[in-house]
Amino acid sequence: MSLPQRTSSRAASVEAPGDANRSGELEIFVLVAEQGSLSAAARRLGVSPSAVSKVMARLEARLDVQLLQRSTRRVQLTAEGVQYYERGKRVLADLDELETAVAGQTEPRGLVRITASTSTGQKLLGPLVSRLLAVHPGLRLDLNFTDQVVDLLEAGVDIAIRWGRLPSSDVVARLLGRTRQVIVASPAYLAERGVPRHPAELSGHVRLGWNYPREVPHWPFAVDGRRVEIEIGQVIRVNDGEVMRKLALHGAGVARLSVYHAWDDLLAGRLVPVLEDYNTGELEPIHAVYVGRPDRLPPRTRAVLDFLQANVDLGYAEQTPAT
Repeated sequence: MSLPQRTSSRAASVEAPGDANRSGELEIFVLVAEQGSLSAAARRLGVSPSAVSKVMARLEARLDVQLLQRSTRRVQLTAEGVQYYERGKRVLADLDELETAVAGQTEPRGLVRITASTSTGQKLLGPLVSRLLAVHPGLRLDLNFTDQVVDLLEAGVDIAIRWGRLPSSDVVARLLGRTRQVIVASPAYLAERGVPRHPAELSGHVRLGWNYPREVPHWPFAVDGRRVEIEIGQVIRVNDGEVMRKLALHGAGVARLSVYHAWDDLLAGRLVPVLEDYNTGELEPIHAVYVGRPDRLPPRTRAVLDFLQANVDLGYAEQTPAT
């Protein structure tokens, strides 16, 4: 049974007897591990769940070890399965690079999985996707937009776009740019509630905040040469940047947004910056992060990282447009 071109030619048949297609079995196992179920992997491969199940059973029989714990809806990796997945994924990446080098191909090929917040996906990645594929037509992209922080290794993600300072971890980061933070509100909100002239006056305003687990629940200001932090409050908190922006646009309250996300609204006057005299001027970094050694990256992942670094334009985001 031949698989469609969405998978490597190494996984050319889920019915291959014996161990004649060991790399294909490994690819299918990695896909099952990343998808979390046999049926989800089968949908990605374009085959039946029973065909994928047979491959997994054949693989476990050949290795004489249980790699998957199966339930009616999901599969979980055993300790041996985790080891086989982590090392097997590196083997596949090395094999891709080897095949590319031996075949004399300079064009990177294969699937690159990218995760980013919803607003970043819409504003930063969305406009670049067609240009990226025009430059590298051999690439395929799997884009996952979520405002939850994803474990790259567990989710099988190649690249994540992350905002803010990065905690100590095993990820490697490439800086894409920086953006200022600005306190904003809609003209209608300010007409009704008044324009705050000092950070202390924010106590009389609805402050829109984030509910991320690692989010710091205050806004920083520079007052008389000192750093002053104002509590955000508990009235409205969200976990989606685009929702935050729209709440501010609709007059729900005052928000602290990146200039990058609010730029068009600031230019059009739909949002107005306030308390700029007290802005600390801090710049929030934006990184593309990945797991692994920089010198061992698959060509497909390196190509995407290089493209993002060369084409993401955030120079304007360090300013605040005059309104």
